[in-house]
Amino acid sequence: MELDDVAARGLVLLGCGRMGTALLRGWLAGGLPATAVHVLEPRPSDWLSGCGVAVNAPMPEAPAVAVIAVKPQVMDEALPTLSRLGGGRTLILSIAAGTPLASFEARLGTGTPVIRAMPNTPAAVGCGISALIGNAAATDRHLALAERLMAAVGEVVRLGSEAQMDAVTAVSGSGPAYVFHLIEALAAAAEAEGLPPDLALRLARATVAGAGTLARQTGEDPARLRRDVTSPGGTTQAGLEVLMAELPDLMRRTVAAAAARSRELGRA
Repeated sequence: MELDDVAARGLVLLGCGRMGTALLRGWLAGGLPATAVHVLEPRPSDWLSGCGVAVNAPMPEAPAVAVIAVKPQVMDEALPTLSRLGGGRTLILSIAAGTPLASFEARLGTGTPVIRAMPNTPAAVGCGISALIGNAAATDRHLALAERLMAAVGEVVRLGSEAQMDAVTAVSGSGPAYVFHLIEALAAAAEAEGLPPDLALRLARATVAGAGTLARQTGEDPARLRRDVTSPGGTTQAGLEVLMAELPDLMRRTVAAAAARSRELGRA
């Protein structure tokens, strides 16, 4: 199943909030015809209404793929809209957090190919990362198509089992919030050392963004990058002696708490 098949048979996007909009922008920029996309969204934005896709119009009879991009709390209300697409002709790709594959199979039929994806908020600027896992009915061709669709907003990785999705949610799904808080804390510490708030925030934001870009683009072990910037007996070493005494355990507990909550939501 290729993008040509999607262009011919159509793609249904259920929900078009921030993540759905980021995906749609990426697909259109990547060459998917706007006429192939059918969006179901109760509160369409001005951009969505004017970008050439069909909005709240009748769905194709058997679209190649239906992407579920609604919030988990409205899943019960929204999913019946796609009930007739179950059975195998349409790939179901969900980016909704906390809804397991079995839940979709129970509502759409066990023969329905379903893939869960967990993107993160940097997808809004094309710098996200998404993790994928499919059910037994999802073939390699289905997974390849899901990878191409999610690659519109960043990197894509495949998981070995659905059980790993809770850890992914805790790390890359929730992780941007941890980094944003790091920027807040670094800026507050800079203020405490006498810098004006605007300058403190600018330095903190650029430092975190730059370090992340360096780590991503070089592919170097982050421990090596850390050592490269740490001169023996220097300022960085003095700061790291404080940070490294507490941060590893704090981060383990942070990720464990988020993963535990993800498991709870999946059982709800």
